[in-house]
Amino acid sequence: MNLLQVGMVQTSCTGDTEANIAKLESNIRSCAAMGARLIVLQELHNTLYFCKTEEASLCDLAETIPGPSTERFGVLAKELGVVLVLSLFERRAPGIYHNTAVVIEKDGSIAGKYRKMHIPDDPCYYEKFYFTPGDLGFHPIETSVGKLGVLVCWDQWYPEAARIMALNGAQILIYPTAIGGGPIDSPFEQALQCDAWRLVQRGHAVANGLPVITVNRTGHEDDPSGNTPGLDFWGCSFAAGPQGEILSQFEDEEGAKVVDIDLDRTEYVRRGWPFFRDRRIDAYGDILNRYGK
Repeated sequence: MNLLQVGMVQTSCTGDTEANIAKLESNIRSCAAMGARLIVLQELHNTLYFCKTEEASLCDLAETIPGPSTERFGVLAKELGVVLVLSLFERRAPGIYHNTAVVIEKDGSIAGKYRKMHIPDDPCYYEKFYFTPGDLGFHPIETSVGKLGVLVCWDQWYPEAARIMALNGAQILIYPTAIGGGPIDSPFEQALQCDAWRLVQRGHAVANGLPVITVNRTGHEDDPSGNTPGLDFWGCSFAAGPQGEILSQFEDEEGAKVVDIDLDRTEYVRRGWPFFRDRRIDAYGDILNRYGK
């Protein structure tokens, strides 16, 4: 077996960025102490989820890559000898910002980055106001622990993204996430949505014969505009194996977990379920249409 120890850090956030980062650092250290070699953080982990409103001044939260966060977390990664998956608000140029995942190698260097391709626009998720769609494609990031197929949150709902990452050689699919529901939704409806969210990602694991790591934030965050009751982030971070089996999961608690992922199991699963062998690549042209012909 080729076991990879993966740490997942699930936290709530406040308006105090320094306190948020200090909490992340403490949990990263906990994961490393438990043997993690790869540690995944949630989407936009340094701050509150600011996309609940459209406010141009919030673009001041964006930072360059390389920049302050990659430097700070790079020092920590090198100290602990771990690979980190960060999620940052990237300032690319004046007026051009991205929702960007960055992978830090265990020597503290930047191994690569992925810019979120699918950008939502819904009540309390006004991401199109802030983020330019990604332009780096679906390419795994080479690291000392393997080829990481890093995607971000809303990308979770698109089988095309997971499949292309798999076809390009990803050994594991990773999704930093910030998703939840509004208190106006009934508990039944929220449970349906959360279950669908887990189910679709487990489906990516099955369809591609790959493990999946999903790390979500947790806790309630108010809507600064007062137009909605805000968001209750689900937590429910989890790790699934290449047959969709749940290997480890959170409820809504904060903290750190480490799970063993067998990267060699993909070979075994794909031999038994040879979906890649049986793909009809000659018949998939319609996938490039918006809808129908």
